[in-house]
Amino acid sequence: MYFLKIRVKWIFGRSSKDMGILIGVLEQGFIYGIMALGVYITYKILDFPDLTTDGSFPAGAAVTAVLLTGGMNPYISILISFAVGMIIGALTGIIHVKFKVRDLLSGIIMMTALYSINLRIAGKANVPLFNQETVFENALVNGLFPASMAKYQTVIIAFVLAVISKLLLDAYLKTKSGFLLRAVGNNENLVTSLAKDIGLVKIVGLAIANGLIAMSGSIMCQQQRFFDVSMGTGTVVIGLANVIIGTNVFKNISFVKATTAVIIGSVVYKGCVALAISHGLSATDMKFITAFLFLIILIITMDRKKKVKKNA
Repeated sequence: MYFLKIRVKWIFGRSSKDMGILIGVLEQGFIYGIMALGVYITYKILDFPDLTTDGSFPAGAAVTAVLLTGGMNPYISILISFAVGMIIGALTGIIHVKFKVRDLLSGIIMMTALYSINLRIAGKANVPLFNQETVFENALVNGLFPASMAKYQTVIIAFVLAVISKLLLDAYLKTKSGFLLRAVGNNENLVTSLAKDIGLVKIVGLAIANGLIAMSGSIMCQQQRFFDVSMGTGTVVIGLANVIIGTNVFKNISFVKATTAVIIGSVVYKGCVALAISHGLSATDMKFITAFLFLIILIITMDRKKKVKKNA
């Protein structure tokens, strides 16, 4: 926490350029936070190593790119991307549950297939969206924000979308279906004793998770104003890093829900990446920075677990 205070002080105490970096960190942190909510479901709740993430994220972006270039309302395109993501997640679940394919392999199969599917959807590897309306820039939004707030427009909307996603997921997890979903990850025998189909619960969980991930891809596509077929590479690693950071930093703070912690973890992670780039690393080193940060996070987490076991 001391490190975070130092970094925030460093950013606020510098120029408008650094303020721009902070705004960029928050924008992408909130957007990736929605993706991290999906990874939270698969990794923390279902204990399912779902590599479909690397395919469903760009799938949401590909669908959005096609819809926006066709004149579709940007808000509706997000909902359609969510539905497409749910279908993708359900297919991963069906491959695992119905065809008895191992969880890791199920994700790899869908991730591999989605690369070609995303190319088919978009029609090409890269689709620019320079002249289309987005959730961040349209007549409605531009009318709500005065000129003095224009530079904060994107970050505010990204924050609102992340909060809505978090609240809807929290509400779902309080339902009967949500309780069953959490039970599958913790105690499958309990679900069986309730005469519920474990496989169906897993399929529903994977569908919701990949729906959130695809929706995040849709929002990211609109924020960056382009679709690229490789934009999902390493997404699952970023998502896992976000989840691990958030859940470990706030695990002893009872009033902070796991879903909130995951979104904050996403912002912290993006802040670490921005910090590394600001200290001389190139943007082309992004994947290396991601892998290195993830390794450090895993090492710290493993050390903590070992200390807990020794003290016990």
